Amino acid sequence: MHDAPPAKLPGAAVPPALLAGLLLAGGASAAVIAVPAGASLQQAVAAAAAGDVLQLASGEYPGNLVIDKPLTLQGPPDRSAVIQGERQGRTIWVRAASVTLRQLSIRHSGLSLPDMDAGVFLDRTAHHAVVEHNDILDNLMGVYVWGPDAALVRANRIVGDTQLRVAERGNGVSVWNSPGTQVLDNDISAGRDGIFSNTSKQNLFRGNRFRQLRYAVHYMYTNDSEVSDNISEDNDIGYAIMYSHRLVVRNNVALRSRDQGLMFNYANDSVIAGNAVQGGAKCVFLYNANNNRFESNRLQDCGIGIHFTAGSDGNAITGNAFINNQNQVKYVGTRVIEWSHGGRGNYWSDNTAFDLDGNGIADTAYRPNGIVDQILWRAPAARILLNSPAVSVVRWAQSQFPALLPGGVIDSAPLMRPPGLPDAADTKARP
Repeated sequence: MHDAPPAKLPGAAVPPALLAGLLLAGGASAAVIAVPAGASLQQAVAAAAAGDVLQLASGEYPGNLVIDKPLTLQGPPDRSAVIQGERQGRTIWVRAASVTLRQLSIRHSGLSLPDMDAGVFLDRTAHHAVVEHNDILDNLMGVYVWGPDAALVRANRIVGDTQLRVAERGNGVSVWNSPGTQVLDNDISAGRDGIFSNTSKQNLFRGNRFRQLRYAVHYMYTNDSEVSDNISEDNDIGYAIMYSHRLVVRNNVALRSRDQGLMFNYANDSVIAGNAVQGGAKCVFLYNANNNRFESNRLQDCGIGIHFTAGSDGNAITGNAFINNQNQVKYVGTRVIEWSHGGRGNYWSDNTAFDLDGNGIADTAYRPNGIVDQILWRAPAARILLNSPAVSVVRWAQSQFPALLPGGVIDSAPLMRPPGLPDAADTKARP
C-alpha cells in the first residue's frame, strides 16, 4: 500500500502577534501557546517547538492539518474547538511520534477509501500517539491507526457519515499492523465496523459501546490480543473474530444482533468467557474454530444458541447458559461431540431432567438435536411435515430407543441451574 499524496496545507495566515509569540516560545520547553479561532493551525504547528501545547480557543479552524513534530493540540473541555476538513484528504494527519489530540471536534474528512481519508490518520511514524476525549464526527474513517506502535484511542465519540450507504462508509477505528495499540471507552456509531483490526497483535479493545454498525468489532489476522467489557447494540454482528489466535474475548455484551452476537471463523487457542448475548438469529457461530475454551457465557433468546460447524475441534464448552433459544444448538454432522468438561456441563433451559442426588448435575445426558433436526437442516423443505404422524413416530422412537439418536452434541453433565452469569440486558454498570 502506498502513501497517500501529501495533504494540501491551509492558506489562512497566522496573526502577526500570534506568530511572534510562537517564534519566541519556540526555544522554551513545553510552552503552552494560545491559538485564536480561525488561525492557521498549519502555521502554528510550523512555528511551535517539539513538546509544545497548542491551546485552541472555541471556534472553527481550517483542517487538512499535518503534524510532523511531537505536540499537543488541546481544545476546551466542551470540545468547542472545531477542526473542519475540506471534504478531501485527511482532516488531521499525524506523522510524528508522541502527538496528543485532546478535547477537539474533528470533522469532514475526504470520502476516498483507497486514499485512506480519515478524521485522524496516525501514520506509521506516529508512535505513542494519544487521541482522547474528542468528538470525531462526519468523517469517512474516524481514526485510522496505520502502523504506529502503542497508540491510544480513548474516550472519544465517533459518529460516521450517515449520508453514505453502510458499504461506502469507513470504520470508526481502523487498526493495521500496530502492536500495543489500545482502543478504550469510546462511543462509536453509524460507520461500517466499529473497530476493524487487520494484521496486528498485542492490542486491547476494552470498554467501548457500539451502535448502528455492520460489525461492532471485526478481527482479521490479529493475534495475542484482548476484546473485553464492550457493548454492542443493534448491529449486524457483535464480535466477528476471524483468522486470529490466542485471544481473550471476555465480558462483552451483544444485544439484538441481526445475524450473530459472537462469530468465530478459524479463531483458535482462545479464551471466550463471561460474554452475554441476547436476541438475534444466532447467539454464536463457531466455524472451523479449534482448541478454544468457551465457558461461562450466557446465550439467550436467539433463533439458534450456537451454530457449530465445519470441523471445529478440541473446544472445551462448559459452564454456559442456553436460555430460551428456539434451537439451542445447530450441528450438522455424524460425530459425537462432548460438551462437558471435568464433570461439569452447561445449563439448558429446555432440559426437563431430574437430580436425585442433589449435586446440581442432571441425572441424564442432554442431547440438543435429534434425527428430525438433522433432516430439517439438510432438507429445509421437509419442515412442512413437522406435524405429521410420521415425524411424531420418529420422535417417539428415538426417545424410547436412544441407540437411534444420531451423532452430534451431547452434554453428559448438564447443570440443573444457570450459573451466576451477567444478563445481557443489564448494561447500566457498563460504560
